[in-house]
Amino acid sequence: MRFAISFLVKCLFSRLLLVFLLLTLPIGAATSQAAGEKKAAHPPMNFILVRSLLCQENCPEWISAEGRITSDTPARLRKILKKIGGRKLPVVFRSEGGDVDAAYAMGRMIRKAGLETAVGGTRLKDCPVGDTRCQAAIAKDGSAVGYTYSSGAYCFSACPLALAGGVSRVSSQWAFVGVHQITTVYNKVRVSYRIEYKIVNGKKKEISRKEVGRKVAGQSSSTKLGKKATAALTAYLKEMGVSADVIGLMMSATPDNINIVPATEALRTGLITDMLSYNEWPGMPLCAPDAVAEAVCHSHPVVEAPVVAKAPVSPAPVQDAAAETSEKLPKTQPMDFLLMSNGNCREECTQWISADGDITPDTPARLEAMLATLGERKLPIVLQSNGGDMDAAFAMGRMIRAAGLETSIGRTQLPNCPKLDPRCKASIAKSGLTEGEVFAGRAYCLSSCTLVLMSGTPRIVGYSSIGLVRPTTAEYTRFSAYFDEMGVNAETYETVMPATSTERGRIIVPSQALELGIVNGIIPYDEEPGLHVCGPEAKESLRCPREAEAEIVPVAASAD
Repeated sequence: MRFAISFLVKCLFSRLLLVFLLLTLPIGAATSQAAGEKKAAHPPMNFILVRSLLCQENCPEWISAEGRITSDTPARLRKILKKIGGRKLPVVFRSEGGDVDAAYAMGRMIRKAGLETAVGGTRLKDCPVGDTRCQAAIAKDGSAVGYTYSSGAYCFSACPLALAGGVSRVSSQWAFVGVHQITTVYNKVRVSYRIEYKIVNGKKKEISRKEVGRKVAGQSSSTKLGKKATAALTAYLKEMGVSADVIGLMMSATPDNINIVPATEALRTGLITDMLSYNEWPGMPLCAPDAVAEAVCHSHPVVEAPVVAKAPVSPAPVQDAAAETSEKLPKTQPMDFLLMSNGNCREECTQWISADGDITPDTPARLEAMLATLGERKLPIVLQSNGGDMDAAFAMGRMIRAAGLETSIGRTQLPNCPKLDPRCKASIAKSGLTEGEVFAGRAYCLSSCTLVLMSGTPRIVGYSSIGLVRPTTAEYTRFSAYFDEMGVNAETYETVMPATSTERGRIIVPSQALELGIVNGIIPYDEEPGLHVCGPEAKESLRCPREAEAEIVPVAASAD
């Protein structure tokens, strides 16, 4: 600090002084943004009002939001919200992130307007592949016609904070939500002041201060969240109904990396509220509770069929803790097995055994009958189940381990079946293979189904839900013995089990399942369960997607 003093007035008892004071102050500490972004390579976010190209009447519209979030992005968003008036159009994000304070402002604007959000990219009609939102496709009023996509779309860094503003917020298994540490950038500025003092009886008293100049003196940054930044982030997440656990996810990745949040974790923390299925797309509005089956919207309400009479069921107790308290989980029938295929099996196709439904005492016998039809062929078993009878699960697991089969989790969808009945009887082949597709997203294996899953060699999962349950005291000895057979550490498993066996159970993410040994591999995001090939040159089914050995990717690699 330096200053010069000039005497302006001298008198018997007082003196008046002018002081020029140069100070270096950290200004702009509130300018928080995600580091590692190359601003020149990523244009600022802009907004386009897009109408769906994929329908003829009553077509959905959405706001396509793509690009880097900057300090003036909220003003641009405010402008387009004013343009749409009171219409509730979803905001579809594809962004590498940017200014955190701007993301907060955007999220609050979206929540106040009651809008939905989604992760997805937008392709406008007649635009080239390299410029999917080309200027030529945008009308003078800022609107366009096009469609959205999930595959490869992303919402990184500060973008999930804006995404959190949606009253409903969706992504898909093919899109990415990623977070990392916040970098606060401090701009140092050298400020010059002209200060006037009055000196009375030898004591100085400031009577005026005027800034006369400032000059940039450098810049510094920090990834440490100060008290003020932490309080702002915590308050914002609470306001949006998102768990504060997201802060831990953010701090686990440096600004130079991205922590990809698995779908199950994004759902658990509230970053997203639902996953889109394979036939849904970003920009679809959320279905109203009374939406008809033909409505163009996502998450159609489940229509309960009228119950005429309950069929007799086995008196054996079903240890299905997951189905007791979760109204959102679909109600299933006893597990059945379908021999599935996808593709042209005279040349190349994938084949798998779809195992879907509740595990009952007679399920092992059904599995044994299915395996007998395969002979020596080793097809993967793709599970989707709320759980069920624990002894039956033990028997199934031992049968699968003895046969040396692979296990995974997946939803099987048959052609021409409605969403609410994806395995409709009309599409099941009377003999031989049934054609269909399989997806990891929104699939689940809960309670005792996990015991069957851990029997596979290998056992692999994608972004599916895995649920744990604690055995009763009477079951514990058999439970531990089974774990020893499967090579899984029961003590490690016990540390993450729910408190009692009567709870719904605990949902864990694939990375936790990998650490516990329940699974030994993660399916890459761009592949699905059941990847085996058959054809004229294949004497038995091989794990060979794209004519190459499938890679079991550790979670650490997929989180970069």
